[in-house]
Order: sequence, then structure tokens, then C-alpha cells
Amino acid sequence: MNEISTPTSPSEPTKLTIKDFTSDQEVRWCPGCGDYAILKCMQRTLPDMGATRENTVFVSGIGCSSRFPYYMNTYGFHTIHGRAPAIATGVKLANPDLDVWLITGDGDGLSIGGNHMLHVLRRDVDVNILLFNNKIYGLTKGQYSPTSSVGTKSPSTPQGSVDPSLNPISFALGAGARFAARTVDTAQKHMPEVFKRAHSFKGASFVEILQNCIVYADETWGPVAHKKNAADLRLTLENGAPMIYGAERNKGIVFNMDRFQLEAVTIGEGGVSEDDILVHDETNLGVARMLAELGGNPGEPMAMGVLYADQADHSYTDAVTAQVAALKGKRSLKDMIYAGQTWDVK
Repeated sequence: MNEISTPTSPSEPTKLTIKDFTSDQEVRWCPGCGDYAILKCMQRTLPDMGATRENTVFVSGIGCSSRFPYYMNTYGFHTIHGRAPAIATGVKLANPDLDVWLITGDGDGLSIGGNHMLHVLRRDVDVNILLFNNKIYGLTKGQYSPTSSVGTKSPSTPQGSVDPSLNPISFALGAGARFAARTVDTAQKHMPEVFKRAHSFKGASFVEILQNCIVYADETWGPVAHKKNAADLRLTLENGAPMIYGAERNKGIVFNMDRFQLEAVTIGEGGVSEDDILVHDETNLGVARMLAELGGNPGEPMAMGVLYADQADHSYTDAVTAQVAALKGKRSLKDMIYAGQTWDVK
């Protein structure tokens, strides 16, 4: 477990900075790895959220992304492969006042940890989940992962993977996530806003971060990751605003009633006007599912930002806390063990 270092001055500064959240550990990722950008973004954004080091915890599993807790000057746990959601759930239930961040990768979170990820999402535990998606196992030398594209050649699939790839946002929504968002490691202005929205959400927030592995999956996200293509290949969502994008702001998304699917169009062509463009409603689960899959066909942009956010009226954390409080001082462990049906074995 990481322990936060104490400042040399006895008085804590009223306004924390990026330096306050930067640990003294040497960052050991490959030069050019997208993890650096995500780390710096988090260290820079936490002060803007009003976070404090003593109330912030980073929990990770195994993989390149899971080195994250070492580099944050907060509390943290580097746990075992795929089990970070279970540990993060325990941390939050033990102390609901903590801000808990769960750091994982596409392999750690969706392969060996897929079952644990499913349950932290369906329970809507109040933790912030960041899934770094580089579509490969980087730490263990490039094996294909659940999000790898069909045809990916790797040490485990030298002839090319035949597995259909898993869409993390679709998985999260299918598991019952009430908050799902997407950003990319090159979007240093966009990423902080997504982090802030995730942090402010009461419940499990799931954020997919498209991330580049320069060694084993370089350019895996292709043009969509490059800033020069951002306007034409990224649909930046804003709740209540029409889904318009493009360098000239002349492209948009409409709902095709005949095919019952979203479709990318050019405003002014084929009789399409701005009034036809779909307005983003982040509480619409059906549209969020379609937005998650957008970008799979030529000419379609990938949806970025908050795809879905619909906060529940109740909190899993509050419900568990209330149950524990109701039993406190009323029943002993022995009473609980021998309660209900018991059998005498002779």
C-alpha cells in the first residue's frame, strides 16, 4: 500500500498543485507510451476537483496501466490480476468518504477481470473506473486482448486473431453501468473534463481511454488519435447539443428510422438540415448503446465524452452502510453464524 508523503511545511497549502499529487517514484513506462499523458492529466486535474491526498485512493490490478498508484502521491493499492474492482469495492464500503479511483487495462479489466468488472458496474459502487484501452497486453510482451482487432498478430496469435473484439463501452452498458464515457490520451483538454464528470457522478463511473502502446500496438487507434484528424473523426458529445462535428462543422449524426440506427451525414446534402441532426440526451440508454458502436464503419466518427449518465436515486454504498448500522450492537458474530436454519450432524 502506498503511503502519502508528508509536506516539509507543517501547514498544508490551501490550493494543491500538480506537484502535490506527484510521487517521488521514477515513472517506468516506455518512452512515448500514452500512459504518461493520462498520468499528467490526472495529477493536473485532481486539484481542480478539490481532491485531497489523504482522502484519495488509487486501486489497480496488473499491467502497464496498473503502475499508476506508485506515481500518485495519494494512498493506493497495487492488487492482483483482474481483482481491482473487488478491492476497490471493499475500500469504498470500509470508508465511504474516500474518493476511490480504479485503474485497469483492456486485458486486466475485461479478460481475467471481466467478471469482477461486471459486478462493480451492476452494483453501481461509487468508484471511478478508468480503463486504458490499447488493444494489447503490453506488460507481458504483446499478447492479444479482448479488445484486439480481428487479424491482430501477436505471440499468442502468430497467424492473426480470429476473436471478435469487445467494445468496452458496450460491455459497461450491458453490465448496467449508469455512467459511461470515452476519451483519448492525446486529448489533454478533453480528458480533464471527462475526469471531472466521472468524479462528480454518484455511483460507478466507467471511462474508456483510447491509449497508444508504442512498442506492441503502435498506431492501434490510427487517425482518430491524432489531433489533426480530431475534428473529422471524433464526435465530441455535449448534453442538450446537436451531434455536429467536422472541421467545417458541416457533419452530423441522424437517426435512420428505416434501419433503426445512427448514421453520419453531411449537412446540406440530400436535403439534410441542422434541424435533422440528433440532439444528445445523455440519459437515453438506447442511443448511448448505438453511440458506443459508432466509428466501426468508414466515414463514421467515434463518440467522445459522456455517452450515458443517469444517476440512480439510491446508492449501493449507502444501502450497505445502512444495513451494517442497523445491526451494530444488536447481534454478535456467534448469533449471526447460528441464525436461521442449522443442522446437527451426528
